[in-house]
Amino acid sequence: MKIVMLFPSWTGVYGGLIRYFARRSSTWPPLNLALLAGIAEKYGHEVEIIDGEVEGYSNEQIVQEALSRNPELIAMTATSPFFHINKAVAELFKEKAPQIPVAIGGPHITIMKEEAFAPAFDFAFVGEAEESWPKLLECYAQGKAVSEIKGLLYRHQGQVRSTGQPDDISDIDSLPFPARHLLPMKQYKLGTLQGRKNFTSIQTMRGCPWKCIFCASEALKTTSMRVRSPRSIVEEMKSVVAQFAIRHFYIVDDVMTLWRDHIIEICDLIDREQLGVTFEGSTRANLVDEALMARLTKSGLIRLSFGLETVDAGMRKTMKKQVPLEHYVRANAICNRYGVEALNSVMIGLPGETEETVQETLRFLGNSRDVKQANFAIAVPYPGTEFHQMALSGDHGIELMTKDFSEYRRYGSAVTTVNGLTPKDLVDLQNEGFVKIYSAPWRWKPMLKKQGIFGGLLMLLRVLKLVVRKMW
Repeated sequence: MKIVMLFPSWTGVYGGLIRYFARRSSTWPPLNLALLAGIAEKYGHEVEIIDGEVEGYSNEQIVQEALSRNPELIAMTATSPFFHINKAVAELFKEKAPQIPVAIGGPHITIMKEEAFAPAFDFAFVGEAEESWPKLLECYAQGKAVSEIKGLLYRHQGQVRSTGQPDDISDIDSLPFPARHLLPMKQYKLGTLQGRKNFTSIQTMRGCPWKCIFCASEALKTTSMRVRSPRSIVEEMKSVVAQFAIRHFYIVDDVMTLWRDHIIEICDLIDREQLGVTFEGSTRANLVDEALMARLTKSGLIRLSFGLETVDAGMRKTMKKQVPLEHYVRANAICNRYGVEALNSVMIGLPGETEETVQETLRFLGNSRDVKQANFAIAVPYPGTEFHQMALSGDHGIELMTKDFSEYRRYGSAVTTVNGLTPKDLVDLQNEGFVKIYSAPWRWKPMLKKQGIFGGLLMLLRVLKLVVRKMW
């Protein structure tokens, strides 16, 4: 069967410089689609993936491109803020080819289920789809009923039917490598302090044991931990190096250093195979120390991301992320000593936020020489999170202003008020944070290294523009 997978362009929801930097820094290979494509190929199906973001396709263009490939089935995946784009693409496709089924998966449909199962979709995958996906392909190709496939939404005689939750995939080593040969791999690049790198993402484990209020892990049933064998991970790295000459890997695990022995064994194999790769990932600040940093950098670690979020201890307790601030300072200092770039995410507008708590965080970041980089996002109460429930009930001063998920963006807009701070106030504070961090001359050099001369100058121009706007 001929399957065409679509990844529509999503940066169009932003405008101006935000869109430019979103495209430049966040053009990632759709790893989940590539993994499902690999599974489909394993079962003998023909698959193509169209990355509308990389190709710069409009919704109309990606539909026309899909039709030109003569598909027998269309597949997509989507998170909450971009689900409306996938829905619009599905509707356009159905106008042109109503006889061809469209399947959707991803976090949003998993959480919202029937509420998000629009008429343009024929099938929807709830939860992990790696086992239900090939079963659906087999049933559809052979004209069999799909009612026995776990984790599926479908229609029967005009009625929506659900087959419940799928079982967790216990052995993730059994999954094939993602079908990266179906993607324009040379187009995926990240800015680093070593310049822009051609990269791919890779997963070493699934799940997260913590329950931060802004994460939907419990609703998505991803709190159970599953770990790939280090040998499987390094074999995948070897195949990427051999096939695409790509040597930088972004480890997409929630907490890359959660199991110390596991990441060290991966590094041991990287060294033994003499891969000559670099890598990066995210972790908690209390799971980094001098000895581990020395070991990881020896095998190619160049960047770590930390969820700093806020310096206010009370807010950190509310969000169930009780890693003391001093751990973040120490982790950043360790990164600096070993030449590892440290990125710190900050959220503005979390439960309990006030003008003073924001300013406290900005003062800390503005004065800290250890914490060199921070990314300011507006906190968004995504469906399935405890934060979303707080916003619905008005806890901790949060009030939800809209249930239109297309507005749930982290940059340039806000969907909540908190303790008197309006959506406009939150956007203004986001811009103020950007100015306070990146107006410091000693932070310009790393900015230019990551973004290149043109991108770096654009960022400095944005800082200047925001400064002038604030003065007037």
